[in-house]
Parts: sequence; structure tokens; C-alpha cells
Amino acid sequence: MEIILESTITCPNCGHQKEETMPNDACQYFYECENCHQVLKPKEGDCCVYCSYGTKACPPIQEGSKKNCC
Repeated sequence: MEIILESTITCPNCGHQKEETMPNDACQYFYECENCHQVLKPKEGDCCVYCSYGTKACPPIQEGSKKNCC
């Protein structure tokens, strides 16, 4: 299974989108939108901002391993 590290984050506040490279050895709990400067946090039940606002889930979730996630 190929793990995709690029994910496009969409800010729920202003709709700004930006492609980012996800870390494969840590979760990202906070992300600041470069357009409106809103600080994004994961939605309840999600482990990171990529799982909540990205086009691809974080690498541990892509691997199908919730127990090793963040």
C-alpha cells in the first residue's frame, strides 16, 4: 500500500486551500490558515488536522492502524 503524504487542507473559516506535506512520524494538532490566520484543531474523533480538513488522512490512518495513530 502506497502512503500519500500530500494533502490539501481547506480552511472551514474562509475556504482557503493549500497543499501540504504531512509528517509521517508525528501528528499535526494545530494548523494556521495562511489566509485568515484561523488556527485549526482536529474535529472531535479525529486525530489530526489532516484527518479533519485534508483531502487525505494522515499516514497511520491510511495504513489502517488507529491504535498507532498519533
